[in-house]
Amino acid sequence: MPLQIGIVGLPNVGKSTLFSAITKKAVDCANFPFCTIDPNVGVVEVPDERLGKLAAISHSGRIVPTTIEFVDIAGLVKGAAEGQGLGNKFLSHIRECDAIAQVLRAFTDPNVIHVENTVDPARDAETIALELALADLETVTKRLQNVERQLKSGKTKELEAEFAVLKKVESTLNNAGMNSALRDIEWSEDERKILKGLSLLTMKPMLYVINVSESQLADGSWEGRSQGYAPTGSHTVPICVKMEAELAAMPEDEKKEYLASVGQESSGLDRLIVEAYSALGLITFLTSGEMETRAWTVVKGSKAPHAAGVIHSDFEKNFIRVEVTDWKDFVELGGESKCREKGLVRVEGKDYVIKDGDVCYFRVG
Repeated sequence: MPLQIGIVGLPNVGKSTLFSAITKKAVDCANFPFCTIDPNVGVVEVPDERLGKLAAISHSGRIVPTTIEFVDIAGLVKGAAEGQGLGNKFLSHIRECDAIAQVLRAFTDPNVIHVENTVDPARDAETIALELALADLETVTKRLQNVERQLKSGKTKELEAEFAVLKKVESTLNNAGMNSALRDIEWSEDERKILKGLSLLTMKPMLYVINVSESQLADGSWEGRSQGYAPTGSHTVPICVKMEAELAAMPEDEKKEYLASVGQESSGLDRLIVEAYSALGLITFLTSGEMETRAWTVVKGSKAPHAAGVIHSDFEKNFIRVEVTDWKDFVELGGESKCREKGLVRVEGKDYVIKDGDVCYFRVG
């Protein structure tokens, strides 16, 4: 099942236009708030130029890229955590996603209404951060009340551990704002297990999509205007959503010419998809043969048996070893057999940590 990225933001910042361009699917997009009621969903391929190169060497019958699912969620407004606008319904949709792509508007256009009447990406980001933090605080407060009642009936190590973690979360969220996001706090593995079932919104990875004009994209002027919109080190992608909508309708050759004419090597949408993949802490390993060349997704740090299990659950249980070739060696030398002759095929055991770009052949019982 593809991982889900929820596209959120204030009304009229370009969310639905962005979604339409990403998925090449028509969605309801009008110049007024709350035009999108139910979330639209679309599965998109993760761009990976390695696949075509490997397939050419292996004479593969087909290429199968890995995918990510994008969900277009209607605009949040100030007070969403308290049910303002259509807040509660949409907060629940965000809770189901694996990560959040927050669209911030940096372009100015008098013909496109902004819900706050002025364009200020930093303010908009703070508004959404506050609403997500308040929604999490409500969730944690309810759970704390339940745990406290259970503790009165009899203490257990599990309840005491959960109570301590929830108090830590409560303390963080009471400083509601961008700097109190739970994703930025150090958590032990045990603490993360306790919090997992709550699906806390500010625990989810966040990408910041800056919707800019063509001129802002070209000269980088959006950066100064958006200063302070996101914590240092955040995943940030500037995109001219209007331009991307036009690109989505172009044939591939015209698209390349157009991108070159505006000084861009790749589309903003491709950069967003790759950045979303990175934000989730994912890497790609590859398999390549005559039948197909395929990309497979695992979390960074996964060991070989787990990677084998992504292909088929029985492979993890019956894992023996994995034969690994770097994709560049595979392409440059002309395939696995040539790499084997040069001693570039490594035989690894169950403790091997899969690396991005590994071409794998699993041996199973």
